[in-house]
Amino acid sequence: MRMSAIPTLIAFAGSLALAPAAIAQSLIDAGDVDAIANIARGYGSATIQSDNVGDPQILGRIDGVMYTVNFYGCTNGADCTTVQFRAGWKNPGDITLDDMNLWNQDKRFGKAYLDFEDDPVIEWDVNLFGGVSTQNLDDTFDWWRIVLENFTADYF
Repeated sequence: MRMSAIPTLIAFAGSLALAPAAIAQSLIDAGDVDAIANIARGYGSATIQSDNVGDPQILGRIDGVMYTVNFYGCTNGADCTTVQFRAGWKNPGDITLDDMNLWNQDKRFGKAYLDFEDDPVIEWDVNLFGGVSTQNLDDTFDWWRIVLENFTADYF
């Protein structure tokens, strides 16, 4: 009985040795724009474009809300290290700086402010340096969906 368990234990130990390599291969960093866009498409539309300095940018829509994923720390439009989720709205006139301060005080995710035209904006910086798992990035998009849902419920 003991001898039959040895091959099973050897196979199990061998699979554990391969696990870190398999995990490392599945990490996504900010240089993998296509993989990030594919995850974004799981939440709505998403297209890849370039911003005004030539860095990648994803233009997306979740539950009718338009947003961008902006890429930073890029070298010649590639090899980016971080991303920023961003959404903005035209102010209907009754959203105040106090509202934005209250959001920032009460919420963990998403920094809210009024831009130079007093329009509300919400941003969330995400560090992808070194890579994150697909599951982690998918969860990040789900949190962004929740942030947008809560922000629009509170102010629109």
